[in-house]
Amino acid sequence: MATATVDRKLVEQIVREIVLKHLGGPPGKPELVVSISARHVHLSQQDVETLFGPGHKLTPMKPLYQEGFYAAEETVMIVGPRRRMLPSVRVLGPPRKRTQVELAFTDGISLGIDLPVRMSGDLDGTPGCVIVGPEGVIDLEEGVIRAQRHVHMSPQDAAYYGVKDGDAMCLRVRSSCPTIFEGLIVRVEEGMKLEVHLDTDEGNAADLEHAEYVELFKP
Repeated sequence: MATATVDRKLVEQIVREIVLKHLGGPPGKPELVVSISARHVHLSQQDVETLFGPGHKLTPMKPLYQEGFYAAEETVMIVGPRRRMLPSVRVLGPPRKRTQVELAFTDGISLGIDLPVRMSGDLDGTPGCVIVGPEGVIDLEEGVIRAQRHVHMSPQDAAYYGVKDGDAMCLRVRSSCPTIFEGLIVRVEEGMKLEVHLDTDEGNAADLEHAEYVELFKP
């Protein structure tokens, strides 16, 4: 009788996934995902066509955690006021009504842009930049921000935590650099999965990649 060979690496992966699934707390608690949101661009359809050609549609490359959203194949160059640039910044889809560039604090220093911390879509009075695509260039007058750390959740998740849209929460990260992030703005919307968004500076500072435990709580 043949004996099946056990793939040790596969077993370790399965065990690790089971353990990680329970790091956030006891059964019944909503499953929490903490994502590092790298620099990216949201484009209006008009700007998509300016940068990539008339009639161009964004090409989905990889789905994001939230349903209906994706990283596109398309990338653009971002140029700051000092002629410094980020040569390949990913476009996220689907297109929005208004073009928006989201960068980390260190990106702003590199480009020479004093980034205001804003919630997505709150763009009035923000600095601009030049966006370069393969078929055109946009001189964006305003729309460059450092995204306010936030947490997406469904109405059911909001009820569990006892919060409402616009409230502030905290995130505890247990890692080699234990950290508590304050001021995560709650964004409640039907159909959204429970997900915290931090930028690359925040994620790296907390060594999020090697976190042993994450916890979302009210201040």
